Amino acid sequence: MPERSGPGFRRRVGPPSRRARVALLTLGVLAVLFLLFVMFAGFWTDWLWFRSVHYSSVFTTQLWTKVGLFAVFGLLMAAVVGFNIWLAHRLRPPLSAMSVEQQSLDRYRAGLAPFKRWALIGISLVIGLVAGAAASGQWRTWLMWVNSTSFGEKDAQFGMDVSFYAFDLPFYEFVLGFAFSAVIVSLLTSTMVHYLYGGLRLQGPGRRASAGAQGHLAVLLGVFVLLKAAAYWLDRYALAVKTGSYKGVSGWTGLRYVDANAFLPAKTILFFVAVICAVLFFLTPVRRTWAPALIGLGLMVLSAVLIGGLYPAIVQQFQVKPNEQAKETPYIQKNIDATRQAYGIADAQTTSYTPQGSTTADALKPDAQTVADVRLVDPNVVSPVFQSLEQQRNYYAFPSTLDVDRYGSGAGKQDAVIGLRELDLNGVQRNWINDHFKYTHGYGAVVAKGNQVDTTGQPVFTESGLPATGTLGDYEQRIYYGEKTTSYSIVGGSNKEIDYTDVKTGVNVETTYEGASGVSLDNPITRAAYAVRFAEPQILYAGAITDGAKVIYNRTPKERVEKVAPWLSIDADPYPVVMDKHVVWVVDGYTTSDGFPFSSKTTLGTATKDSLTNQRGELLAVANQVNYIRNSVKATVDAYTGEVKLYQWDEKDPVLKTWMKAFPGTVEPKADIPQSLLPHLRYPQDMFKVQRDLLGQYHVTDSNSFFNGSDIWQVPVDPTSDTKQVQPPYYVTVRMPDAANASFSLTSSFVPNDRPNLAAFMAVNADPGDDYGKIRVLKMTGESGAPGPGLVQSKFNSRKEVANQIYALKNGDTVLEYGNLLTLPVGGGLLNVEPVYVRGRGAKYPTMQKVLAVYGDDNVAFENTLEDALKKLFGDGTPPVTPVAPSTSSTQGGTPTAPGTPTSPTAPATPAPTGSATPAPTAPATPAPGGTISPELQKALGDAEKAYNDSQTAFKNGDWAAYGTAQKALGDALKAAEAARGGAPAPTPGGTTAPPPPAAPAAGGSASPRP
Repeated sequence: MPERSGPGFRRRVGPPSRRARVALLTLGVLAVLFLLFVMFAGFWTDWLWFRSVHYSSVFTTQLWTKVGLFAVFGLLMAAVVGFNIWLAHRLRPPLSAMSVEQQSLDRYRAGLAPFKRWALIGISLVIGLVAGAAASGQWRTWLMWVNSTSFGEKDAQFGMDVSFYAFDLPFYEFVLGFAFSAVIVSLLTSTMVHYLYGGLRLQGPGRRASAGAQGHLAVLLGVFVLLKAAAYWLDRYALAVKTGSYKGVSGWTGLRYVDANAFLPAKTILFFVAVICAVLFFLTPVRRTWAPALIGLGLMVLSAVLIGGLYPAIVQQFQVKPNEQAKETPYIQKNIDATRQAYGIADAQTTSYTPQGSTTADALKPDAQTVADVRLVDPNVVSPVFQSLEQQRNYYAFPSTLDVDRYGSGAGKQDAVIGLRELDLNGVQRNWINDHFKYTHGYGAVVAKGNQVDTTGQPVFTESGLPATGTLGDYEQRIYYGEKTTSYSIVGGSNKEIDYTDVKTGVNVETTYEGASGVSLDNPITRAAYAVRFAEPQILYAGAITDGAKVIYNRTPKERVEKVAPWLSIDADPYPVVMDKHVVWVVDGYTTSDGFPFSSKTTLGTATKDSLTNQRGELLAVANQVNYIRNSVKATVDAYTGEVKLYQWDEKDPVLKTWMKAFPGTVEPKADIPQSLLPHLRYPQDMFKVQRDLLGQYHVTDSNSFFNGSDIWQVPVDPTSDTKQVQPPYYVTVRMPDAANASFSLTSSFVPNDRPNLAAFMAVNADPGDDYGKIRVLKMTGESGAPGPGLVQSKFNSRKEVANQIYALKNGDTVLEYGNLLTLPVGGGLLNVEPVYVRGRGAKYPTMQKVLAVYGDDNVAFENTLEDALKKLFGDGTPPVTPVAPSTSSTQGGTPTAPGTPTSPTAPATPAPTGSATPAPTAPATPAPGGTISPELQKALGDAEKAYNDSQTAFKNGDWAAYGTAQKALGDALKAAEAARGGAPAPTPGGTTAPPPPAAPAAGGSASPRP
């Protein structure tokens, strides 16, 4: 009969055709295969990467540990739950009572009957998969437990080795939590099965539970209560690492009086009560009554409330509060001792210090090196200078914060500011070939003296140019691995990569990568896997990928170290070192734990945050809350080959020894550290910041004084920054009062809680050697009245003669940027030095033009040079200061300057002292050798020279209106010159803008903070 249509009729839809079914099935299979290949691609590319860096054992150890935990705990959970479901079904009553409730359940029982076995298997496997996935995430806990190393120290309460709390207790707690989960899931599923098959009833006559259901559930409840007894027993030891808040310490850890005298006995009593209650549950199937077990459970709950809650509250109220200091100080002392030990500050040497307001030549002599090495070049300010003068090509860039290192030897060893010219793809025309084949690497290191600037206020470069030349000698300058190198590159084969453009010929200098790193793309399956990993299908068919091509990725130093050592926390600030004809990144690694008994916990993200965190990045922490930390590993990453080396630095650290057993052969002994690298190793900043954060309170070693809380320090807010964050620590060369010589150190200051005066000065010896890591603290005496950094900055800004000059500087065509405010113990007092940088509006970078200095309470100087400032402060007793180097061309070593690169002007005949800001006017800059001046450039330079001379005349006559007009004309001329030179900053006549006037008609105002 034909189908009808129209109102009242519905078209009959038949099953899909065979072709449609085949198509749907094919699509489904392809989708499943694609998902499987995506999973395979992640696994396969990870394996290939670890194999390429020769750390395949790290990959396999993690993999098999996770697989083993997944399988064991997943199967165990599936078996326990599956057995209890099967047992509940087996114990079902033969006949169900005839009730409305049971009649409604008959439909479900009938529907489930053909699939009972598959339902049992399916439910068990799903639960097992969830449990196995959760267990695999505990791979670190497992490896620490099976490879546990003794600390050789016992806790102050139970006499257990610290390793029990650091390695064993976390694993026992994990196993106990897993057991609780298995019992609870078994209880829930068993109860559902008993109810479905009539073993438990809510309606009908007779017993609500069959004998089988009663016995089964009673045993499960007994196991649960027995596990609770085990939890009470472990809780006793967990009190030693319990965290709370006390005496202003948010992470206070360990027992206090009420814990030791109330909670600890209560946990012991509750353990025995829970064991008895569990036995009563186990007897329920025999006695066939719930009464004893339920009474026991009620008593256990009541005991938990009375003994575990009310009794400790009574002890606290009536024993502790009336005499809290006497009761708590013994436990406070345990906390103090453990915290100082766990953070490596137990040996910190604290000395009382009363800084003098004036000094003598004899008192200054021992500190001559400290004064000579005052770091005027702030690595956090001068990155734009490096960028403008040494970028050389638009596709290169320097990090926003440069690094401080030491170069030279013996008496010639000095602090240096170093940055690598890294790849910046924002400076090229973006396309897939350019991004991943042509522009693959940076080129060269740029180094400047830390304690000197030239006559224009610019850094004195000891290594510069492209290719770089200078004091570092010959080395591999290509930077394939760096802090700014975050994308993958395909190198090798017949691929030609761009180094730079030759200045003479205008032709690109090309190279082909010959390093050992990278994963070969010769295998089609590997290419397909990387096409999936990077979501880039062109990798599959691109003709640019030839035989021998390799892909390099995971290229930042922190990322590479974190992957090969996933148990390390990584310092936020890797720094480059040129050694043995290579550039390597040095990365500090920390081992941490949150299981050191009585040691207060700290939050790493908070403790290491300062005003430079946004520029430098954050510490990569395995765990954010810790109460034990060691700088146990020094790692290196070769900037060309990407090779990663891990060296044991702390040979006593039991946490490191544990991980070395877990990952054998991955960490090399300390003795294998190259001798050429040792002079460049330094004390890490994040470790120092954690220690200074703790020392704010834990410099107090007497429990009674700690209880009173009257001597709390805090790190001052950085007065040179508008971030409102604390002041960062500074690397400087300084001689502490008890030391014979100055040493490269990491320093910081403290102020009292909510007060602006100086409380203490802290320094740690950062140079490898016998005194490496020695912490010295100068504690200001009560009568010292030394100003803190905020007060020092206020003194700078409030002194009339200083304020007038600052006002004049701000109202010219310039802005001010304050450099690092350094506090240094000198001549029995405290010397505060701060370089002041001036940036012309529209200029790309600042130059150091002034030095602020203060000594004592009222001795302030604001001069053009450090030497002038010190002479004003100390008079004839001023220690010698290294003279400034003359301004030099960027064509060092005979290497011609690239097109668009500024050249410095001719130096004056007699160099000015360090920090000179007022060189004599000189002729306009001349081009680099091999270059010519275009007519446009010649005119712009002539206009700049005229504007410069006009500003000088106005300055001498005190005509501020004319001075401002001349400065604006000078700025316009410089912009025209910059455009004529192809976009590179043009030098000014005389090498700098006209010197700002020392005073202005109006006084007041303060320099704007560093942006």
